[in-house]
Amino acid sequence: MEIVARKNEIELLDSIVDSGLPEFVAIYGRRRVGKTFLIRNYFKERFSFYASGVNNRPKKDQLKSFQNKLLEYGCEKKSVPSDWFDAFDRLRAILESDSVYKDPATNRRVVFLDEVPWMDGKRSDFRAALDLFWNTWASTQEDLLLIICGSATSWIIKYVIKDTGGFYNRVTNQIHLLPFSLGECEVFASKRKLNLTRRQIMEYYMVFGGIPYYWSLLFRNQSPMQNVQRLLFEDNGALHNEYPSLFRSLFSVKGPHRQIVEILGKRAGGMVRKEIIDSGVQAGKSLSSALEELVECGFLRRFYHIGKKERDSAYQLIDPFVLFALNFLGGKVTEWSAFYGTPAYFSWTGHAFETLCLNNIKAIKRSLGISGVVTNEYSWRSSKSVPGAQIDLVIERRDGVINVCEMKYAEGSFAISPKYETDLRNKLNAFRLETGTKDALHLTLVVSGEFARNANADIVISFVVGEELFA
Repeated sequence: MEIVARKNEIELLDSIVDSGLPEFVAIYGRRRVGKTFLIRNYFKERFSFYASGVNNRPKKDQLKSFQNKLLEYGCEKKSVPSDWFDAFDRLRAILESDSVYKDPATNRRVVFLDEVPWMDGKRSDFRAALDLFWNTWASTQEDLLLIICGSATSWIIKYVIKDTGGFYNRVTNQIHLLPFSLGECEVFASKRKLNLTRRQIMEYYMVFGGIPYYWSLLFRNQSPMQNVQRLLFEDNGALHNEYPSLFRSLFSVKGPHRQIVEILGKRAGGMVRKEIIDSGVQAGKSLSSALEELVECGFLRRFYHIGKKERDSAYQLIDPFVLFALNFLGGKVTEWSAFYGTPAYFSWTGHAFETLCLNNIKAIKRSLGISGVVTNEYSWRSSKSVPGAQIDLVIERRDGVINVCEMKYAEGSFAISPKYETDLRNKLNAFRLETGTKDALHLTLVVSGEFARNANADIVISFVVGEELFA
């Protein structure tokens, strides 16, 4: 199948296969983001060896499954390996045989081990065996490309990428596969012949984010309301139980990941570490690891306010699907078709559009002509002004300008009312007063449709319309 919208990842894979060196590549990312699809389709299934871990099965079952794949690729031993050291010895024998398959496009021996965290179960010697396999033999083979993959991001980060033991500095390349941007979702939808308007693409993005698998489940002959109802609210819907499955597949059962996410889901503008602890999450290494892993997976973004340092970082939940699940699933809404189009629905779209924008900041910067400018992006809320002020997105630039961004979702064109103009001036004044910044403040409006200029629009220095979010 054709790979859609993974230009940077394909270019990196091209450079890896052309390096002429032994390569050890780790690919990781959120569940359903397309990791296995990317590798299998890039190499067109032309592997010297391919095996996948088995979810929630003990070591003996993992070894049995691995042996079945060894037999498929020409292993002469019929018994199940006694341990993982035996398993990797058999893999080495296959790779050293004269009949080993090489990818004709790259002349590489390509080994793809998928869902490796599942292989590394309790009391497993998998990591030690993989370490020995790479360090004593595979790393000396100039045509060997070893790719490991897994949705359990915490395992990949802890035991491979940031390992201080046998895997320290052994990974030659890593691919953090991220969700699609809004523009990439449009390309995907076009390839799938979904025949969507850009308004509908935004609507889907506010529910599913940029997760390719979720988009692949959409029916061409159903509206957004019908597809969301079918996939999420029907008892047999493909994504009806997806939310709890996310955390079971990605992270340690004992970790506070889900607790953190559900706390941050109640504070749209994000929270600093102390606020998260005060909300009931135990302080310590488990919190630090969980926050890092949630950021790596794209569930959270880390930012710090003007005048603050990185150690004062705040965390904000920006995964559209998780935010949707927290708001509506688990019995909170039983019929999306009944909720759709109500005042509460339009209130939600306003908040969801803000999240859409936070996930597509590159497109906003591109529209503003500041793609090459170093920036720091964050949300801001006042601590002194009365009435309180909150700013959806602040883009603090290295060139002495701060874009103070307001995001507005509207069915048609959006115009600034006299009351809203007053509110915007109060926000700018509060931000200037409380931050003490001397930079120029550019009020920037990001709207889902068109911007209707009127007598109250002079306060806006720059604006981004919906079409530009697809760039």
